[in-house]
Amino acid sequence: MSDEELPEEAEAPLLGENRQPIVSVLGHVDHGKTSILDHIRSLGQERQASVMAREAGGITQHIGATEVPAELLNETCAKMMGGKKFKSPGLLFIDTPGHHSFTSLRSRGGALADIAILVVDMMEGCQPQTIESMKILRKQRTPFVIAANKVDRLHGWQPKFGRSFIEAFADQRSDAKEYFEERWWKLVGQFSEHGFNIERYDRIKDFTKDIAVVPCSAKEGEGLADLLAVTIGLAERFLEERLRDTLGPAEGTVLEMKDERGLGKTIDVILYRGELNKGDKITLVSQDGPFQTHIKGMFRPRGMSEMRDAGDRWDDFDHVKAAAGIKISGPGLENVLAGTSLRLSNTEEQAQEAEALAWDEAKVSFSMDEEGVVLKADTLGGLEALAWELKKLEVPIRLATIGQINKRDLMTAENAADPLHRVILAFSTGSLNEVADKLSSDDSAVELMDGDIIYHIIERFEKWQEETKRAIEEAQREALVYPGKLLILSDHIFRRSNPAVVGVRVLGGRVHQGQRLMKPDGTSVGRVQSLRTGDEVLKEARQGDEVAVAIQGATVGRGIDEEDILLVDIPESHAKRLRKLEMTAMEEEIYQELITLHRKENHFWGR
Repeated sequence: MSDEELPEEAEAPLLGENRQPIVSVLGHVDHGKTSILDHIRSLGQERQASVMAREAGGITQHIGATEVPAELLNETCAKMMGGKKFKSPGLLFIDTPGHHSFTSLRSRGGALADIAILVVDMMEGCQPQTIESMKILRKQRTPFVIAANKVDRLHGWQPKFGRSFIEAFADQRSDAKEYFEERWWKLVGQFSEHGFNIERYDRIKDFTKDIAVVPCSAKEGEGLADLLAVTIGLAERFLEERLRDTLGPAEGTVLEMKDERGLGKTIDVILYRGELNKGDKITLVSQDGPFQTHIKGMFRPRGMSEMRDAGDRWDDFDHVKAAAGIKISGPGLENVLAGTSLRLSNTEEQAQEAEALAWDEAKVSFSMDEEGVVLKADTLGGLEALAWELKKLEVPIRLATIGQINKRDLMTAENAADPLHRVILAFSTGSLNEVADKLSSDDSAVELMDGDIIYHIIERFEKWQEETKRAIEEAQREALVYPGKLLILSDHIFRRSNPAVVGVRVLGGRVHQGQRLMKPDGTSVGRVQSLRTGDEVLKEARQGDEVAVAIQGATVGRGIDEEDILLVDIPESHAKRLRKLEMTAMEEEIYQELITLHRKENHFWGR
């Protein structure tokens, strides 16, 4: 890892005994994150007397986490370590559903994970989520190891269960080694493009300058002992002070809130500092700021139950010590924000400090602008990650909130003065039903950019901005027909036909020579031949103007008359382009009236 990726040094804390490093596994979909975690969970199964009654030293499944104890790590990595023992009591793998969740999992030291494993398919190389994961790791200054997975898929590779990569590579035929080197140098180039120097772990001389890569096969269990040894070795070497920061009031990170059968509203928490007891008072963070509650119960899945599907198989705990994953029940938990902190608040001093820190967490870490785009995300961390990318592009942000897209978001985007800001960028979240229908309609004034990969959202946004700018520029070059509404004034009939000349007041919008007029029931009236005021010929009349209009094809008394309302019609091709342009509130109202009229005849008109 480079100096840039090493975590910032915090103020010197009171240090306790080493806790186990917290490890997050990231990577592109189908590159093997789950397979690696599954293999790690299976390590201790042979040592268990039964699934439901474990021996000491077996794998422990926490909430949202898997703990591998030191005894099992030392046994698995014995060859790699040459008789040495790890200092840590084990490794705690946090089970994040995707790279985007990682952005929101934070502790007071930055990222919740002390170290990460970035999984890359040796055959496919860097893919979109790999790149996104790299950006997140760099931004959060989290050290990481690369697991170059699926070496067993290399042509000619002969895998063998459980052996180290060094042993495996030495045993391969020359053609398999050549193919490995070919894929390896491609990987080196891809990481280099993103500013990372990578090297095989067995060739690194200085771990602060190069990021360690461990080639492996999760399917065959080959090289995974190497991966565990390198991960815990780097954590113990470079993060000792952080791993000993365990004293003081308990602190943890909320993974998610769930409604659990038999338990009610619960939160899944990774406790990274201190100890918790049943009955403790805790401070949590909601969208409205901090709130205090108490721990009614603490639970872990029984036996080898999958933590996300434990059903009602829960073991009750009175006391938990960091680092651990735990499910907590208590009053008022439905308002908690995922990715924020839990803090012990038994004393008045603890409660005051926890509340001050919670207020800081409830606020977004970027400023809002008077004009700009609308942002939404499922977590505070996700929102900040999206905002960070937009600020790099110098895109202003008017509104940024957590949760599903609602009416306020839609109205804010609709009312943006700049057409390039009439957009909602949504990261890993959806829309409320009534808003979703409006956003998905073809004539929506607001563009929605959503998804689970930030830089895909940004790419789409940049493309949309370019296309919209081009449409605006084209519209400015060509005389675009805007909607308008006219009132024929009483006692202002100057000629009844060929052409009819009448005095009108422009009630809204604008009118040009050559435009077609129609009645509010859709009846065609004729075409504007000229506009005059006194002896002056006009090119255009706008809202509030009173002018004489010559209408070719109209006859007063047969089709039009005094005090009639007339609409300035727009061509269908112009209707599509007008959606991207700035219109007054009255023009927007007339535009919608015309759309409704035309769609009585043709449902797809102007879409």
